[in-house]
Amino acid sequence: MAPRITIIGAGSAVFSLSLIRDLCLTPNLSGSTVVFMDIDPDRLDVVYNLCRRYATEVGTQLYLESSTDRRQALQGADFVVNTALAAGHHRLREGWDKARKLGYRLGGSLHVMHDEAFWINFYQIRLFEEVLQDIMELCPDAWYLQVANPVLAGITYLSRKYPQVQMVGLCHGFSGVYHLADVLKLDRDKLTFQVPGVNHHVWLTHIYHNGQDVFPLLEDWIAQEAPAYWENCGWSDDLGPKAIDLYRRFGVFPIGDTCTPGGGSWPWWYHTSEEVERCWREDPAGWWQRYFQWGESKVRQMAQLAADPNARLIDHFPPKASGEVMVPMMESLYFDVPKVLIGNVPNTHEFVPGLPRDIAVEVPLLASRRGLEPVHTDGLPGPVIDHILRDRVAPVNMELAAYEHGSLELLRQLVLMDPWTRSEEQAAKLVEEILSLPGHEAMREHYR
Repeated sequence: MAPRITIIGAGSAVFSLSLIRDLCLTPNLSGSTVVFMDIDPDRLDVVYNLCRRYATEVGTQLYLESSTDRRQALQGADFVVNTALAAGHHRLREGWDKARKLGYRLGGSLHVMHDEAFWINFYQIRLFEEVLQDIMELCPDAWYLQVANPVLAGITYLSRKYPQVQMVGLCHGFSGVYHLADVLKLDRDKLTFQVPGVNHHVWLTHIYHNGQDVFPLLEDWIAQEAPAYWENCGWSDDLGPKAIDLYRRFGVFPIGDTCTPGGGSWPWWYHTSEEVERCWREDPAGWWQRYFQWGESKVRQMAQLAADPNARLIDHFPPKASGEVMVPMMESLYFDVPKVLIGNVPNTHEFVPGLPRDIAVEVPLLASRRGLEPVHTDGLPGPVIDHILRDRVAPVNMELAAYEHGSLELLRQLVLMDPWTRSEEQAAKLVEEILSLPGHEAMREHYR
């Protein structure tokens, strides 16, 4: 029997089509039932019809359903994939506008000038908990796959409060290691590597190609080819001068979103002014502008494809694996096809030494019918652990304490941890102005 897969927040056509494409390319999962759930009926209808057309074009048998009722969609689920964004990008940017006027900058500002801003995370964590409570009632044996941000705060909070639920956080940021391999002209299929850390803060500690250490090749590339690469790549590139400087500083390589705008442009000292940013070929503001424009263009593309029943979807989305982890993990867990995949789970047995046991860490996982068995990593250099503790673990603990206790004072303390906060008055003003924005009635009630 094939599994029943429920996607919460399925109104993102790009995400849902990507997942359907991976299902179509996985013979074991042929015959699966996929339930698309979203509160926006118009977007849901577009996604449902596009995915149905795609599966037909590829010739894979999938049973597709759609619902605006979350509890109905969860009935009998074997896997629940949560990709929902409870507060849209317009709310994020409204808050950023307020923060900029108060002196906050993009660059190391992980809970203000980032897409995991505290006023976005509030709605996300509340939604995560509501979904998990429904799962415990309606499909208690299901696996909960959290794809939506914030993965670090979300899995940390949920695993502390609901340890009985089978859950994992998934993010494709680690796949930046494949970008590095492509630049070094290495075959991805012949790589082995270790990239431990916490979500959006992971570091390449070991990498081999055909059993040979890749770091000497990386050193040669930095010395001989990197300057030419920088002339042609975009700013805020994950292999840019900033990444190389961090590698020189710590001896391990920042991967994926670790130092790019997607992970908050950590650390702050490369972003103290526009002049400093130019020295490092950094432009987080431009990066985010391009990101939002890309998203808007994809929405238009999907609308056009949905309106044209004669359009061949496989011409626009060729049947090629996306590289995302969700479908391979479902195949491993349901059909006992062992694979080592990267995911976020509690650090219960010090899979990343030096980090707290109740914090979610991103590590290799052996996935099979037995479940997910985290791999003990060799850890990270002491200075990297110290930065993670200060810049990732401590603020997440403060944020979750503020959320759990509904404490306005702890929320202010979270903002005081931001590298661009210069006074208590500045932090208090930001919190007050965010809470006063239209659409934040629930958050105002929660914290007052």
